[in-house]
Amino acid sequence: MILPLHEEVRARVRDALARLHGITDAELTIPIEYPPNRALGDLGTPVAFDLARRLRKAPRAIAQELAGAIGPIAGVSRVDAAPNGYLNVFLDRPTFLLARLGLAGSLPPAPARPEKTIVEHTAINPNKAAHIGHLRNSALGDTLVRVLKFRGNPVEVQNYIDDTGVQVADVVVGFQQLEKLSIDDAKRIAASTRFDYYCWDLYARVTEWYDGDKERLKIRAATLHDIEHGVDPTATLASFIAHTVVHAHLKTMARLNIDYQLLTWEGDILRLKFWARAFEVLKETGAVFLQSEGKHAGCWVMKIDDPDAAPAEDGEEDPEAREKVIVRSNGTVVYVGKDMAYQFWKSGLLGRDFLYRKFATRMDGDTLWATTSDQSQAVAEHPKFGDAAATYNVIDVRQSYLQKLLKQALSAIGHPQEADRLKHFSYEMVALSHATAQQLGFAPDPNSEEAKKPFVEVSGRKGLGVKADDLIDRVIDKALAEVDRRQSDLPPDERRRIAEQIGAAAVRYFLIKYSRTTVIAFDIDEAVSFVGETGPYIQYAVVRANKIIGKLQERFGLDETATLAGLPGSPPDLINEDAELWALVLEASRLDEIVEQVVRSLEFAVLAKFGFGLAQMFSAFYQNPKQSVINEDRAEARRWRAAAVVYCRQQLTRVLDLMGVAVPARM
Repeated sequence: MILPLHEEVRARVRDALARLHGITDAELTIPIEYPPNRALGDLGTPVAFDLARRLRKAPRAIAQELAGAIGPIAGVSRVDAAPNGYLNVFLDRPTFLLARLGLAGSLPPAPARPEKTIVEHTAINPNKAAHIGHLRNSALGDTLVRVLKFRGNPVEVQNYIDDTGVQVADVVVGFQQLEKLSIDDAKRIAASTRFDYYCWDLYARVTEWYDGDKERLKIRAATLHDIEHGVDPTATLASFIAHTVVHAHLKTMARLNIDYQLLTWEGDILRLKFWARAFEVLKETGAVFLQSEGKHAGCWVMKIDDPDAAPAEDGEEDPEAREKVIVRSNGTVVYVGKDMAYQFWKSGLLGRDFLYRKFATRMDGDTLWATTSDQSQAVAEHPKFGDAAATYNVIDVRQSYLQKLLKQALSAIGHPQEADRLKHFSYEMVALSHATAQQLGFAPDPNSEEAKKPFVEVSGRKGLGVKADDLIDRVIDKALAEVDRRQSDLPPDERRRIAEQIGAAAVRYFLIKYSRTTVIAFDIDEAVSFVGETGPYIQYAVVRANKIIGKLQERFGLDETATLAGLPGSPPDLINEDAELWALVLEASRLDEIVEQVVRSLEFAVLAKFGFGLAQMFSAFYQNPKQSVINEDRAEARRWRAAAVVYCRQQLTRVLDLMGVAVPARM
């Protein structure tokens, strides 16, 4: 890792500036860059340019002073002042690599980050099977969890379950009105078929049923009322539907190595009166007020700080457009009100807590917890949930306005710091390439306007979506065909296991390799390719590295540990002189720097491109006959090259793990 060295260089430069010129500005920025040519140094800083006017000296003169005053730095061979004024740092290459392999010295500890962060992601309505759009949310959210943990943040992973919303109500309407089925009938269906798929089709039919007669929407409203107020048999049927579908969602996400710690159920927010308490706080602080006139008369409203962010209401430009209704005149709370109560709890500001129950077993064997409002289900001893220093809400870009209202509500009740630490991790939708739509049976009529678009849009509400499991199955089938061709000697179950790992890599990498602000058209053939910018390509690089180390043992009788054990005493000529080997090691060390960029920008395309670029460098390295590990006769050269392979493999494996991807045994 490279960031500890960055910080040490910055600290030494600051110390030298304080001694030489009395400059102790805490806000002084000391950028660290990478010279375009390793002959110019491994690291560099243009700080002398920034100080030239202040010190009334030429940048070169300032750089020369600093180079002479910095003194020795562990892991650095020398610091030079370049003629153009840059301060260039040359690393002690053997020591650098040995330290990162744990063979010499120790790396500085990572900075302590004790404050808990909550990441809420997925949040699929529990009314039908997950679709491809949900996979982008979950892949981004899970990768965020992993990069935060990588940098030392304690993270709590939550999945919000809207079990009292209109989507669940619509499926209940389908069972009761269209199918004339009871809770017992629903249980029989769940025992004999894919229940989440059944609900998918039923939900689309209910939508068409409403379109046939708008008066039927009154049935939806009555059903929703019964669910919210626990009126049976409707409430019990809704609970069964939601719980059964959530279990299906968990199985779907587990196929991509996505896991959670807490399922937060909206029904519990209502039953435990979280909103009632949040409403009191909002009224006490003046964040909301009762409007007495205009079209919002009788409603509790919040003034909108950023009216441009609010959706237009019939194109009207009037003062009321600057108000957001939080509680309607009939006393019902709008959706964002429940979100406010939930956010206040996440930030430790509500003064109330859920009860908790054990829901399922997580992928690592730990307990998956769920909230409850039923004392008979509650478990006395459970982890401490909520009360986080920072929160990330992973929700698509269409929810940007409501997320801004959450931040405004936190500020309005006197907690601007918590508002600043609430991040809306937004992203754009997922569509299909025309080729993939054709493979999945969703290709539009060639003569339609849809066929002229660059991608094929899908709609779960209309039943024209791509179920997540169907997509994953198709990707795995593609991967399996390739594995069967390459690894026909392996048993079928082993080939299947490898194909599943490749499939997970294909889907997850494709979903994060584009900017989150970009609408992506998922293409199966592109995603599962073993060449190009794909997850399988990075997996193949690691598999190739493992193969090199394995062949090394076959030929020389030394395993990885034994090969590296003799490295500290080997002459360092090769690593000092081999520019390609050193470039690979230095690039691999930048993973922690890349993770920091990702956390600052919330652009995981940076991580994906880093992994791909490093895999490309490694491929060029091992394909160069002059860099051969196996065919190298000199033992010391063989050790240094093997060390570079081991370190690159280690870092690529970490990159894959950050994306929730495992390394297959063979490819």
